[in-house]
Amino acid sequence: MLPPDLAPLVAFAGLPPATLEWLAQHGEQRTFAPGETIIKPGDEAEYMMGVLAGGLQFYAVRNGSREPAFRIDAGQISGVLPYSRLRTISGHGVAVGETTLFLLHRNLFPELEHVSPELVQRLVGLMSDRARLEARTQERDDKLRALGKLSAGLAHELNNPAAAIMRAAETLTNLLQAKPALLLEFVRHCPSPEALAALAALATAPVTAASPAGSALARADAEDELAEWLETQGVPDGYQLAAGLLDAGLTLTALTPVADALPEAARPAALSWLEGQLTTRRLVLDVQEAGTRITTLVANVKTYSHMDRGGDFAPLDVHAGLDSTLNMLSYCLREEKVQVLRDYAPQLPLIKGQVSSLNQVWTNLLDNAIDALPPGGEITVRTRQEGDFVRVFIIDNGPGIPPEVLPRIMEPFFTTKPAGEGTGLGLDIALRIVEQHGGRLEVQSGPGHTEFGVWLPVLAPAEQH
Repeated sequence: MLPPDLAPLVAFAGLPPATLEWLAQHGEQRTFAPGETIIKPGDEAEYMMGVLAGGLQFYAVRNGSREPAFRIDAGQISGVLPYSRLRTISGHGVAVGETTLFLLHRNLFPELEHVSPELVQRLVGLMSDRARLEARTQERDDKLRALGKLSAGLAHELNNPAAAIMRAAETLTNLLQAKPALLLEFVRHCPSPEALAALAALATAPVTAASPAGSALARADAEDELAEWLETQGVPDGYQLAAGLLDAGLTLTALTPVADALPEAARPAALSWLEGQLTTRRLVLDVQEAGTRITTLVANVKTYSHMDRGGDFAPLDVHAGLDSTLNMLSYCLREEKVQVLRDYAPQLPLIKGQVSSLNQVWTNLLDNAIDALPPGGEITVRTRQEGDFVRVFIIDNGPGIPPEVLPRIMEPFFTTKPAGEGTGLGLDIALRIVEQHGGRLEVQSGPGHTEFGVWLPVLAPAEQH
């Protein structure tokens, strides 16, 4: 290579001729065909790579598949840089078009530092920029992954009450369409006012959304007995009506005197109308309950995401944030059969913080605890006041963090999860948020007991009003 061959590389612009001469003599030039693999996972990280022509597309490997990560075009530098701790390649690098690279082996970096401290400083700056970009990208991906998990749980939680409302609406439509005909058939036989009053009293008796208690066998026996009695009253679909009447708490004891007071020809329509009226009322309660559930979920989302307040620090109730986060993770907890024990201190003082940021801390800590637990495990969420601090403990009874891993557990990008399942930034993000709030994050672990403790300063008395 000759020094002019290095002209496309922006980082080499303005270097002394002697430095360019040294680079040309000690580096090498390689050309790759379009689409040719330049690096692959597991390769030793040996070279600084400058793109003289063409380009280099990098792919990350997640869950066994390649995903586009970033691209290096002509004039840019990638690969190993001075003071980099990168030892093994984790992704794919593929040539974009016919690509020519300038390669400098990492073993030459100490000599390069003597030849051109200026260039080494430029390359270290590039490495810092690259690390910041990667950290922002990984942090964004980590947040999106957490958001995806919460969204999936929320969609499942909303689907249940929404489906209940749809089923109830369909059944109510059928019942309401049948009621006028039943009422006409009933009154056509001219029942007495007393008989009408007794029937109306049953139709307006209190009902609940839940089925009556009792064993399944006892329920089946009562249903058979009532269905047989309904058929003796001329009701053609006795087994269908029996379930609805029993759900409303009506038995033969309550129904027999009312039926006896009615003309025999009016009984089928009267009993069918009564069952439809009671079922309608019960379905309305079901709709109300499902609507309340949806309203509660929306309120949890607003509390969790801090939608109705600004992003500034404000007086906060730690328990409200913990509860909204646990509600958002309820689907994950049920899926993993994890039990949650709330051990809250009474009259815990307020703190000053950002709801959305602290909820991200609770999400990361709880999500890690859920991942660490086998099915049927237990998480304890405990709060205490210690002096001028509120302490929040997230405790799980999982296998614990290995002693060799514990000192590094909060390092950025350090993770024990398989590739594609974790970025190693969750605890780093939590640590930085807690420190921004003037607190600290601690961890201790052993078999059967892993405890993350968060210290948060109590709100000063002058700021509590």
